[in-house]
Amino acid sequence: MAMGQETLTFALMGNQNSGKTTLFNRLTGSEQQVSNYPGVTVERIEGKLRQHSECTIVDLPGIYSLSPYSPEEIISRNFLLEEKPDLILNIVDATSLERGLYLTLQLIELDIPMTLALNMIDEMPALGRKIDVDKLEEVLGIPVVPISASQNEGVSEFVRVSLETANHKRKPKNPDLCSGTVHRAIHSIASLVEDHAQEIRVTPRFAATKLVEGDELFIPKLKLNKNELETVDHIVLEMERESGTDRWAALADMRYEFISMVEKKVLVCEYPNYEEVPTFSRALDRVLLHKYFGIPIFFLIMGVIFWIAFGPLGNFLSEGFADLIGLAGDAVGRGMVSLGMNPIIQSAIVDGLFSGVGAVVEFLPMILVLFFLLSILEDSGYMARVAFIMDRLLRHIGLSGSSIVPLLLGFGCSVPAVMATRTLPSKRDRYLTTLLIPFMSCSAKVPVYGLVARTLFPKHVTLVVLGLYMLGMVLCVVTALLLKRTVFKGEPSPFILELPLYRFPSLLSLGKLVWRHAKEFFHRAFTIILLVTMIIWFLQSFNFQFFPVASPDESMLATLARTISPIFSPLGFNHWAVTSALIAGFTAKEVVISALSVATASSYPSLSAALTQIFTPASGLAFLVFILLYTPCAAAVTVMHRELKLKGGFALIVLYQTTFAWVISLLVYQLASLIF
Repeated sequence: MAMGQETLTFALMGNQNSGKTTLFNRLTGSEQQVSNYPGVTVERIEGKLRQHSECTIVDLPGIYSLSPYSPEEIISRNFLLEEKPDLILNIVDATSLERGLYLTLQLIELDIPMTLALNMIDEMPALGRKIDVDKLEEVLGIPVVPISASQNEGVSEFVRVSLETANHKRKPKNPDLCSGTVHRAIHSIASLVEDHAQEIRVTPRFAATKLVEGDELFIPKLKLNKNELETVDHIVLEMERESGTDRWAALADMRYEFISMVEKKVLVCEYPNYEEVPTFSRALDRVLLHKYFGIPIFFLIMGVIFWIAFGPLGNFLSEGFADLIGLAGDAVGRGMVSLGMNPIIQSAIVDGLFSGVGAVVEFLPMILVLFFLLSILEDSGYMARVAFIMDRLLRHIGLSGSSIVPLLLGFGCSVPAVMATRTLPSKRDRYLTTLLIPFMSCSAKVPVYGLVARTLFPKHVTLVVLGLYMLGMVLCVVTALLLKRTVFKGEPSPFILELPLYRFPSLLSLGKLVWRHAKEFFHRAFTIILLVTMIIWFLQSFNFQFFPVASPDESMLATLARTISPIFSPLGFNHWAVTSALIAGFTAKEVVISALSVATASSYPSLSAALTQIFTPASGLAFLVFILLYTPCAAAVTVMHRELKLKGGFALIVLYQTTFAWVISLLVYQLASLIF
């Protein structure tokens, strides 16, 4: 930053699913997740504007209004009112102009310098629509720039206009939009509270609008006396009488009336009736949103994805990667022998690092294939349809379709999934969804599934893995029904969702997402997984007198694990190596593989041979079910404890999940023993 150069803060505001996160990534070069369904951004995210380090962009949660009805709206509004950004970057989906402008009108009332990015402008021709950008700019009184964030079109012009607007502190030309009965009431109240509004540095119009709205979080900040409050109530009552409706509906009607006028001026439609627009999305939805076939099609699509990830492609890539790791480990081992290095150091590197951590890393290609395919579904807009078709099913178990978002995120990682429950409208829905997320198989369990299924069921790997995912979802439903009838009685919150158009996923966006997951995997592999692996190697290599052991059976690890192993005897696996792996898995589920590798002194492919000596097909299935259901990793449990705010919540979560896993695994083992 140049000497004396002013620092600037830009607030990025927009509806959910408007392309806000994509634009943020374009502006900052950040690698935040881009998903084509609502509810991704929960908290504000900051980044520096490319080539302009003096500018900080704050990506605020996607919202539809400045009314404090949800956590996202509260976060966003508080930032605007308390931190006073230099500029508002308002992004609006050009294909849903009415929805986007509803928020725009409220932002204009703040009288903060503002620019509007009219996103997805490239999709308008397919809809038979055109927007007169110059006319829209004239009506709103703020700069409007047409862009396509996904294609990086118009973004540089938007940056130029935004910097110019911020540097010259150009406020909206006409912050007093709209007219009619409500408008007159707002003007009357604005005159009454002008001094109070100036004291807290907000515009009189914004303050008046909040008073008309009855905003309980904002009104106390104005510090109005009793007479002033009574006068406001009188004006609002007169407004309701004249408009023939309540205050909230009257405000909404006023804004939508103005937006309708704007659309008539700026929007040119080839088709008079929007429903007649022959779009690809509309045609495809007739199939994918079918009343009877929608859900079966979803499970069919997921089945194909799992078949690709765990079948021919994923298995081929993982085996090739494992061979490379094995060759590297052998080469390093031979090098250390030739150098005459201490055997204990050799064991730590070869058995600890290459065998332990390598046993986890070999599954990276399989995980990346899975994430790549799931990301295609997210970016294409299909996941929003999944929320829609699942709403009816979820309501039977006490949830709304909005809960599908954090539940689906649970297939990636439980930590962001639990955090995403903050976007749900009610405390009941948040608590119930949080308790159900552990039933979704997170990506950390994928290596364990892949290893055991590939070893014990080589001809049915896809079927076994898909079965585990399905079992998790079935048990999720059963648990939800029980909780609905006991702890969480009541009805789920209403679910409203505007389906986005289908879009071809950006290869650049997909590539960044896969790269980010790869970096996260390696970070975990060479931090927590490496640390736990080395601890396990130490305990497996020495006895309590700290002498090297001739056999792992004589080690500290074996002695400690044997005291707990009898608990798992009814499940068919009581080997101390399995017990130690399950304990280690509490830190991170990937550690289960590295722990097994170290405890059995086996590396790929000898680890598979070692597992065949420990597990039968029946006990192997029971083990996989236990991995599926037992307590989530320490990070996930910590986040759940923080979000649920239960006394003794951490211990309760661990105890409940582990006990539940033990019972279900016992049932699976007994049934499987009859088959195998």
